[in-house]
Formats: sequence, C-alpha cells, structure tokens
Amino acid sequence: MTTRIDLAELRSVGGFFALRQGPAPEGAVAFSQVYAPPAGPDPLSSRVAEVARRLGAPEERVAVSVAHLGLAARVWSVGLGCAALYGAVPDLDPARLRWDARATSPDDLWLGDVRALPVGADPDAAAATVRDAVQRAHLVPLAEALRARYRISAGLLWGNAGSALAGAARELRGWAARERREGVGERALRLAEVLFDHPDLRTTGALDPAAFRRRSCCLYYRCPAGGVCGDCCFERPPTRSSP
Repeated sequence: MTTRIDLAELRSVGGFFALRQGPAPEGAVAFSQVYAPPAGPDPLSSRVAEVARRLGAPEERVAVSVAHLGLAARVWSVGLGCAALYGAVPDLDPARLRWDARATSPDDLWLGDVRALPVGADPDAAAATVRDAVQRAHLVPLAEALRARYRISAGLLWGNAGSALAGAARELRGWAARERREGVGERALRLAEVLFDHPDLRTTGALDPAAFRRRSCCLYYRCPAGGVCGDCCFERPPTRSSP
C-alpha cells in the first residue's frame, strides 16, 4: 500500500470523509483549544448552541449529543477511511488539526499539511494506530470537554462514538462496492471489528457486516422533526410522558 493520501478521492466517499489542506479560515481553531477549559469564546459551546437552534432541540443534552455525534463521525471517517484506502492515517494531532465550528462537513476540518503515518498491513497494528489518532487523541478529550460543560452521560457519548465508527465502515463498504474495490471495504470492516474490541466501545452495540444496532439512543427523536435513527435501540420513538 502507498502512504500517499489522496484527499480528493477520500472526499468522494462522502462529506464526512473530507479533510481540507492549507491555511484554515479565520475563526478556525486547533482542537487542542477546543478540548481545553474555555478561557474566552468557546467554539464547542457555540456549536452546541447552533445545533440546538437548527434542530429546535427541547433539551440541552439533545443538542450536545447530536453535536458530539457529528464530530465523532468526522474524525472516525477520516481516520478509518485513510487507513482502509491508503494504509496510512494523517497526523491528526489536536494541536495540528483545526476546526471551524461555524461550518459543517465538508468544510469544517483543516490541516496545514498532511503527514501520512503508515499503519501497516496487520489489522491489529493498523487499528492501534487509528485508535491512537482518533479515539485517544480526539474522542476521549472531546467527551471529557463536553461532560465538563454539560450534564451528559458517558455511556451516551460512547454509544455515539460506536454508531459513528459503524457508520464510517458502512459508508466505506458501500463506496468500495460501487467502485469495485471490495478489498477496501473488507479492510474497513476488519479494522472496525478490531476497534470495537475496546472497553469503551465493545458494549455500545453489535457490529456485523450488514448492520449495527446500538444499545443507547442519541436522543434525536426528541427534536420536533426528529425520529429514530437506523441503528437506534428503539424501533419507534418512545412515548414521552406529559410534564
């Protein structure tokens, strides 16, 4: 496998896989700043507020969950996509990767330059590299930052992370089938299986080649125009009790 990462091809998998290279737009900040305790304007809280406004979220935790799910999907998609396609992941160090909280996929993630970190052919070693780049570098501090700012359960956030990982693998397999590159889809699924074998993820849901069913709910159904997601633990929106 080559260690060259083709950002145009990666973006063709879907918007969540997009990664911009070059100078970031004004207002974009390094994720290291996003995860730190706020000492001024807080991009993470701004994104949650914007999600709440767009969805008409009736509870703050609904907006927190949906905002978190979107970010988890972005970083998993970039990491897993590059590993499956190129046998490498970009250096996604939070001090290097910048985020524009005002934008959405595909215009929110930026790297000044893409440094490819080879993952190797062994699935366990490759998954360990992806885990370091995504789960440890981003999902752990992101969950900690959100829980420091809001009342949201760790189980719900890790359920989102599991759903986002399964979704990234599913998108890669669909793209690989359309492009007749089945090896990419098989590699993505194998990497996802290894990544799910971690204490924070293995209890979030059941992954198989066709589907994923999570054991928690992202709460999107509580929004006025919301419903249950395709991998939700509920088959239909729960009935809400009257206040």
